[in-house]
Amino acid sequence: MSEFEIEELTVKCERTAEAVIEKLKRLSLKLALAESCTAGLISALLAGTSGASEVLWGSFVCYTQEAKVKMLSLDNDTLTANGLVNRETACSMAEGALLKSGADISAAVTGLAGPGGDGRVPVGTVWIAAARRGKDTEAKEFVFTNSRNIVRMQAALAVLEEILKEPRA
Repeated sequence: MSEFEIEELTVKCERTAEAVIEKLKRLSLKLALAESCTAGLISALLAGTSGASEVLWGSFVCYTQEAKVKMLSLDNDTLTANGLVNRETACSMAEGALLKSGADISAAVTGLAGPGGDGRVPVGTVWIAAARRGKDTEAKEFVFTNSRNIVRMQAALAVLEEILKEPRA
């Protein structure tokens, strides 16, 4: 990716974060995040936007399996058996963030940014889930290609874009 493309991606992340803040303010909703591969990047993008304190409940940065178990109450045996990068883990993270917070909605991201793999999923694979109280949790798989930090930025942008799609007014 060229420097220009990286700058474009950065600007798009910032603008999308602003749009998320405005939408959640308009709907009077609080958001909780559960971040793994993005390691707080989404929270930082949102917090860099004026008005974030009105809608961002907080974030769980659960980078390791142990953190997912302790912070979000995910099942250690299930994670060991199924791996950390899949639909079930993403949904459980989103549901755990909602359960542990005072938020109305949550979003979670888990993925393998690289450069090394885990033998279960290809590098660049990311699962994103969104949960809302009283609604079914939804998840989507994405596969990004590029360097580790670009994959993290692409994942952060995808989460922000998914939040913009939901909740529908």
